[in-house]
Amino acid sequence: MPATLSPHKMERTPDPTSLLPKKLTHSRPLFDPEILARATAESFKKLNPLALMKNPVIFVVEAGAALTTILLIRDLFAGGESIGFQIQIALWLWFTVLFANFAEAMAEARGKAQADTLRKTKSDSAAKKLLANGRMESTPSSKLRAGDFVMCEAGDTIPGDGEVMDGIATVDESVITGESAPVIRESGGDRSAVTGGTRVLSDWIKVKITSNPGETFLDRMIALVEGAERQKTPNEIALNILIAGLTLIFLLAVVTLLPISSFSVSAAGAGTVPTIAVLVSLLVCLIPTTIGGLLSAIGIAGMDRVMQHNVLAMSGKAVEASGDVNTLLLDKTGTITLGNRQAVEFLTLPGVEEHDLVDAAQLSSLADETPEGRSVVVLAKETDGLRGRDVAEHEATFIPFSAYTRMSGVDIDRRRLRKGATEAISNFVREEGGQVPKELMGFADRIARNGGTPLAVADGARALGVIHLKDVVKGGMKERIAQLRAMGIRSVMITGDNPLTAAAIAAEAGVDDFLAQATPKDKLDYIKREQGEGRLVAMTGDGTNDAPALAQADVGLAMNTGTMAAKEAGNMVDLDSNPTKLIEVVAIGKQLLITRGALTTFSIANDVAKYFAIIPAMFMATYPALGQLNIMGLHTPQSAVLSAVIFNALIIIALVPLALRGVKYRPVGAAALLRRNLLIYGLGGVVAPFPGIWIIDQLVVWLKLA
Repeated sequence: MPATLSPHKMERTPDPTSLLPKKLTHSRPLFDPEILARATAESFKKLNPLALMKNPVIFVVEAGAALTTILLIRDLFAGGESIGFQIQIALWLWFTVLFANFAEAMAEARGKAQADTLRKTKSDSAAKKLLANGRMESTPSSKLRAGDFVMCEAGDTIPGDGEVMDGIATVDESVITGESAPVIRESGGDRSAVTGGTRVLSDWIKVKITSNPGETFLDRMIALVEGAERQKTPNEIALNILIAGLTLIFLLAVVTLLPISSFSVSAAGAGTVPTIAVLVSLLVCLIPTTIGGLLSAIGIAGMDRVMQHNVLAMSGKAVEASGDVNTLLLDKTGTITLGNRQAVEFLTLPGVEEHDLVDAAQLSSLADETPEGRSVVVLAKETDGLRGRDVAEHEATFIPFSAYTRMSGVDIDRRRLRKGATEAISNFVREEGGQVPKELMGFADRIARNGGTPLAVADGARALGVIHLKDVVKGGMKERIAQLRAMGIRSVMITGDNPLTAAAIAAEAGVDDFLAQATPKDKLDYIKREQGEGRLVAMTGDGTNDAPALAQADVGLAMNTGTMAAKEAGNMVDLDSNPTKLIEVVAIGKQLLITRGALTTFSIANDVAKYFAIIPAMFMATYPALGQLNIMGLHTPQSAVLSAVIFNALIIIALVPLALRGVKYRPVGAAALLRRNLLIYGLGGVVAPFPGIWIIDQLVVWLKLA
C-alpha cells in the first residue's frame, strides 16, 4: 500500500482561532433573571402617564385604574359599601397596566442586555495616527476624525470604522459577529472594510478612518438593538389607529350606560344602578387591551429575533418589509452554489484508458491548493481508488497555475502532466508535437452547455480527456426555493455567467428566473421594474457595485465583510456575511406579521366573547331579566365583574411568551395561513373566556372575595 506523503513540506503557524473566545452572541433564555428584574423595574417606570399616552388603549386602562382608586379612597373616608370589592377591582386594573408594560419592557430589556454587552467592548484605546510628515503619534481613538490615517499592527485594536488603504492582516471580528474564526482584511476589493473595536491578529494594515466618534458601526449597533429607540412601522401605526378607534367607541358606549341605567331603574322602581368601578371594569374588559398591551412587544421582539440571527436591522420597517417581500434576488456564487467549482466527472478521449486520465489528473493536482484542485484529488480517489502518492523520490517539479498560461501541473519521471483551460491544453499538446482530437472540443462544449467548466488534461503530446468542474448547488437549496414559492415569493438568481450556463444552474436550483451577465445597472433596472409592478424586492450584496441596488431594494441585506458603501446602502447588515441569511430574514419578517395578526385575531375574538360571557351577569341587578342569559351561571354581578377583570389581566401575561417568541411560521400560502389563524386564534379567542371566567368565578366565590 503506497505511503501517504505530502508533495512538499510547509511550516504552519499556530491556528489563531485557538486563542480566541467562542461565539459571543447567543440567545438568552426567555425569562433570564437579569432581564426579568430589569423588565419588572421598567414596568413601574412606564406607569408615567406621559409615557403611556403613546399607547391609547393602556392609557385608558390607567385612567380607569386611577379613577377607581380615587373613588376607593373617597369611600374609605366616607364609609362607603363594598370596599373590599373596590380594592380588588382597583388592584387588578393596576395589574392590567403593569402586565401590559411588562410585555413591552421584556422585549426592550432583551435588546438593552445585548446593547450592554456590546457597550462593554468599547474602550478609548490608543491609536497610532499617521501624520502628514510620515511620522506616527499615539492618539486616543476618541480624538480621531473621518479622513485620519492610522497604522494597526498585530495585537492592536482597530480604533474606528475605516477602509484598508495598504497592507493585509487577519482580524478578529468576534466582538461584532460572535464568530471566533479570523477574517482577512486587505486593501482593494470587497474585503477592505474594517470595524472599530475589532482586533488585528497578524501582520499590519494602514486604515483610513471613515467615521467620527459616536458614529461608528458599533455605536449604531448599540443604539439600534435597544428596543426603546424603535420606530413604529406603518402597519403597526395603522393597527394602533384601529384599536384606538375601537377604544373610543366602547368608551362612548360605556359612558352612556350610567344615565340609561339610572333612567331604567327610576322608571321600573327596581334594580340598582351599576357603580363607576363596575362600568370601568366593563370598559377595560371590552376594549382591545390584549393586543394593545402586546403590540409594541411583538415589534421589538421581531427585531430581537433578527439580531439573534446576527443580522443588524437599521429599522423595524426593514424587518416588517421583509415579511411582505414578493421578489427575492439571490447571487449565484456563494448563495445558490457553494462558490467553489467541484470536479464531478472524468471524460476520457477515444483510445485512452480511464486510469491514465485519472492518474494524470490526480498527479497534476497534488500541489493545487485551490478547492477545484482538491476536488480533483477527491474524485480520483472515489473513481479509481487512488490515494496519497509518494512523489518525494521522483524529483517532481510542480507547475503552479498562472493567469498567463491558464494551466498547472507537474513534471515527474520525464512526464509533463498538465491540466487547464481547453484552449491552453490544446496549444500545449501541439507544442509538444501531438494532435488534438476533435472529441476534446466536443466534450468541452457539452460541459459548457450544461452549466459546467471543462478542464482538459494532457500527458505531454497526448491529450487524455476532460475533467467536468461544476458549480455545485447547495444541498437543500431546491427545497428552500420551493418553500419561498409556497410563501408566494418569486426567486431570481443573479450571475455574471453567460445565459446558457445561468439557465442550466437556474434549472437545477429551481429558481423562478435568472439575470445573466448582470451589471450594476442591470440589477438596479430589474429592481425598479419589479417595484413598478407593485412588488416588494429583497436582495443581498457586498460590493460597492451592489450599493445602488441595495439602496433601491425594499430590503437590502449587506454583508459585514463587504465594503462600507454596501453597508451604508443596505437597511440590514449580516454580521456573519452569509448570503443565504436573507431567506431566514424573510421568514422572521413573516413570523412577525403572522404573530401580530394572530394575536390581533385572538384579542378581538376574546373581547367579543367576554361581551356575551359577562354582560348578562354584570347587569342582573340592573336588569333582572338578563339573568336568563347568564348561561355560565356566574354567581353574582360582583363575582362576574371581578372574574372578568382578573381574566383580562392574566391573559396578557399568559401571551407574553408567545409575543416574544413569535407564532411558529410555516411556509404556506396566504389562504392557508388565514384559515389557520381563524381556526386556532379566532376560535381560541372566542372559547377561552368562557371556561377562564367561569373557573375564576368559582375561585372568587370559594375564597369569599366577592
